[in-house]
Amino acid sequence: MNAEILNALKIVFVTFVCSAAIMPFMKRIAKHIGAIDYPRSDEGNRHIHKKPIPKLGGVGIFLAFLIGYMLFGVQSVQMNSILIGSFIIILTGIIDDIKSIRAGQKLIGQLIAACVIVFYGGILLNNITAFGYSLDFGIWSYPLTIFFIIACTNIINLIDGLDGLSGGISSIFFLTIGIIGFFQGRSGSLVMILTFIMLGATLGFLLHNFYPAKIFCGDCAMFLGFIIAVISLLEFKGPALTSLFVPLIILGIPILDTLFAIIRRMLRHQPPFSPDKEHIHHQLLGMNFSQRTTVLIIYGIDILFASASIFYTLKDPVVGKILYILIFIIVVWFVFRTTIISPKNKEVTDNLIDKVEGTIKKKKKKENR
Repeated sequence: MNAEILNALKIVFVTFVCSAAIMPFMKRIAKHIGAIDYPRSDEGNRHIHKKPIPKLGGVGIFLAFLIGYMLFGVQSVQMNSILIGSFIIILTGIIDDIKSIRAGQKLIGQLIAACVIVFYGGILLNNITAFGYSLDFGIWSYPLTIFFIIACTNIINLIDGLDGLSGGISSIFFLTIGIIGFFQGRSGSLVMILTFIMLGATLGFLLHNFYPAKIFCGDCAMFLGFIIAVISLLEFKGPALTSLFVPLIILGIPILDTLFAIIRRMLRHQPPFSPDKEHIHHQLLGMNFSQRTTVLIIYGIDILFASASIFYTLKDPVVGKILYILIFIIVVWFVFRTTIISPKNKEVTDNLIDKVEGTIKKKKKKENR
């Protein structure tokens, strides 16, 4: 077997074992300090679990990440900025998991962490090139990169609504980035080492978090989104617009879920980040799918996004485009078949289906006569 494959598998295996072994201790610590997720039934609450579950799973992922870095990482200014920013994000998440803080206060922690990455680490989205035109962001590259990091940080946290959901989607992202980077011959780079470390650490958490979950990520799920943002910026820093779209496509499910939620709440004249029970996973649960089946369906769709990106980047852009079109059709069908944006969509679709079925029945009756 190729030495690079063996090294990647070693990183994933070691961090997986570390993460899986740390989680039982994180459960005890969470119970001791009161970082427990109690199910609530107040209006708009998104809780689905029926019994108290310890949080701080994200801290366990972070600790496994640190062990992986000490064993396999290489010191650099960029890596230092990632470590400092990650610590700030984890600290913010721990505080919120013990005693809820306001969204604005969490945003301050995210902003500081993003600024460390941008101004100390020098990790920036400088320009894009598309259709023969090049756009240099200049001074705007700083706020744009900060916005991108904060957006990714919150997107993963917002979709963390079912057992194994955020961990599974993050694992699919890390695996996809790892495959792309490996076949492009960059398996020894900083971003690939980070990716394999995070893949193992997240899978170790998923072992304890998949339905029925024994521990939740808690608000420390922000760490997953934060690292995903950093890896995206490091991995696809090229000027091409397609480079920027690759990580965004892999994150198709959480991005669409967040986008639909904002549109839905704006149409209802509600605050864009107010809680509700109409996310993608709520829609699937409303179709009488079990929690486990719902999560597996979302995994399947996310794997379709990831496969399209792999084909588009490595194999055959035409096949990638066909998969993108297929995904677009599925998304459009889902929007009009559910209340994820507006109840009117489902009503219109149901009425149309009823009319079509009625027309078919009438034709059959005429033929029988």
